Amino acid sequence: MKSSNAFLRLLALLFAFSMIAAACGSDSDSDSSSSDASSSSSEAAEAEEEEEDTGGTLSQDAIEKAVSGEDDGAEEEVASDCPVDRSTVEGIFAEADCGRDEIIAMITAKMEAGEWGVNSDNHLIGPSGMEVDLNACPADWSDTTGLTDTQLRFGQTTVQSGNLAAYGNLSLGMQIYFDYVNSLDVLSGRDIEFIIKDDGYVAAQTIEYVDELIESENVFLLQGLGSPNGLAVYDKINEECIPHPFYLSGHPAWGDPVNHPWTTSRQMSYSTEAMLWGTWIKTNLADQLPVTVAGLVMDNDFGLAYEMGFEAYAENNPDVVSEYLPVRHDPAAPTLTNEVTTISAFDPDVFISMTAGNPCLLAIQEVESSGLLDRIEAAFTPSVCKGIAAYLAPAGMAADNWWVVGGGLKDTTDSKNMEEPFIKFLRQLMTDAGEDPNISLTGDGACRGLEFTEAFRIADGLPGGMSRTNLMLALRNFKIYQPCTMDGIDTELSGNADAYYIEGSDFSQFDAEEQTWIQIGGVVDANGGTPNCAWDKANGGCR
Repeated sequence: MKSSNAFLRLLALLFAFSMIAAACGSDSDSDSSSSDASSSSSEAAEAEEEEEDTGGTLSQDAIEKAVSGEDDGAEEEVASDCPVDRSTVEGIFAEADCGRDEIIAMITAKMEAGEWGVNSDNHLIGPSGMEVDLNACPADWSDTTGLTDTQLRFGQTTVQSGNLAAYGNLSLGMQIYFDYVNSLDVLSGRDIEFIIKDDGYVAAQTIEYVDELIESENVFLLQGLGSPNGLAVYDKINEECIPHPFYLSGHPAWGDPVNHPWTTSRQMSYSTEAMLWGTWIKTNLADQLPVTVAGLVMDNDFGLAYEMGFEAYAENNPDVVSEYLPVRHDPAAPTLTNEVTTISAFDPDVFISMTAGNPCLLAIQEVESSGLLDRIEAAFTPSVCKGIAAYLAPAGMAADNWWVVGGGLKDTTDSKNMEEPFIKFLRQLMTDAGEDPNISLTGDGACRGLEFTEAFRIADGLPGGMSRTNLMLALRNFKIYQPCTMDGIDTELSGNADAYYIEGSDFSQFDAEEQTWIQIGGVVDANGGTPNCAWDKANGGCR
């Protein structure tokens, strides 16, 4: 890659993103002071107008203010009384126990006061405008479908075959963590029965399996993987009033608590990731602006979210991006030679891979073999392909110095993380289960298993015990310490006000010799700052 002024760029990046971390890291939902409220009516109107254009992503204005070091007015969050000792796995679990008890006590008090829970109109009421009309649920709907005296039936559709088969390891990791939790007997005598259907990343198959899981398997909740797959079924799942949490994709559509209240997000929105690519370019290539950018785009709803997100950034910032060329590829294509040849002929300054699964590895290999890697200023792989074992290691030195806006997630196979107490614990769980701890996505799945089981345990502790409505109250009041995310990244959901669980990221560069991601500068985190997204593909995305 081109290397002129590399040292100056590095200094600029460290300086700019340390300011981002300081400015955005403690954003919260707490009420503003009366003096702030009285002076902000015009700003609120502007923000409302902007929200229509920036739903599903952190606004450019918010990011630019953070980069410039301007105070965003964020207030300190309410301190917890829980002990904090993260030097041991025992200390981490003690903190989790205390935090869970605090959430249960808070929700219980609201329910007992008649403020939250199912009211006399049969509406589920929760925080920050949360209201779900249960009268609209099917006539045969039950709050406890999928629960028996011994089971909590959890249905999942995912990909375990084809080009994206590696993502099937997420389910394996989740199962390993669920087996661990089942051994603790902490869900009122119930075990998590994890029912997995391989849809091959084919949306038509997802539809069929979702119907089967609802009608034949009688599941309590559902989860899926893949943007096109989720978009094909999330209307039905919400109409059926079935919890659909922590969806395995960063599509901005999952942040829609008004129209799709039963669906919740998990990872950083792809639209935010696209905005942060642009922010990196503006900051780190300041002496060469405007630049040309090419994107290798998976030709489906997943890739389209990335493409539209970066296209919006490029259109709004012609002083940063002079020309943007998206080149789409068939998700099932065995090679990407033609697409990368087209991109190489365009001769971009920056290359961004907007794909997933095995095509991420192919993109790295093709960019090197085409000679493009030697000519560009920077190459980015997407956050969904941050896994070292699956996507970076097989590429060898061709992956050296690639960048990622990584979503703030730790790789359990990265050497710098392996001795952290919780990750070491997860790696031992995988080993004890007879599985390879050096598969990144298996470790990621185990991390995700933690979030589900914490939500289950909160719901189980609420008045009335485990139910679908109690699970939704737990999810829409969810804030935990997640030891699989980087320091400075908050993980939280809060009613209709904060619909995105992770709203921050690292900026990291891959060291192929050491097989590790090197984080450059501080993390970006704007917890609670992403406007909701009512997805409208036909009219340009979020509304």
